[in-house]
Amino acid sequence: MLDTSAYAAFMRGHPGVQTFVQQASCIVLSSVVLGELQAGFLGGTRRLKNEKELRTFLSSPRVSVAEVDHERALRYAEILFSLRCAGTPIPTNDVWIAAGAMQHGLRVLTTDSHYRRVSQVVVELCAPNPAIS
Repeated sequence: MLDTSAYAAFMRGHPGVQTFVQQASCIVLSSVVLGELQAGFLGGTRRLKNEKELRTFLSSPRVSVAEVDHERALRYAEILFSLRCAGTPIPTNDVWIAAGAMQHGLRVLTTDSHYRRVSQVVVELCAPNPAIS
């Protein structure tokens, strides 16, 4: 499951993220990621280009979108509660993304190290700057 940072890194040509994406038999994006991306596109100067690139990415038969549903909400609650108890919160949308990965038994591909605080999912962390990977 790609989080928003991984999708953005892939589109920028990040070698580590590109390798993971190219080798994956399936790629899942959360509907939460789609919302974050669209919000970024709305505020950017390349909205139409970015939207077209996302549509092309989503049209791949290897790519699917995981919607937020009741089961994910239960996973979200479990992760959020665990993080609160540990005193290690992460951004709310990232909890939703992690909950989707947990629900579907997927790894989270990200450049955000705070996902490591989520014990319920396996995280594939790529350095945000390929020069330091």
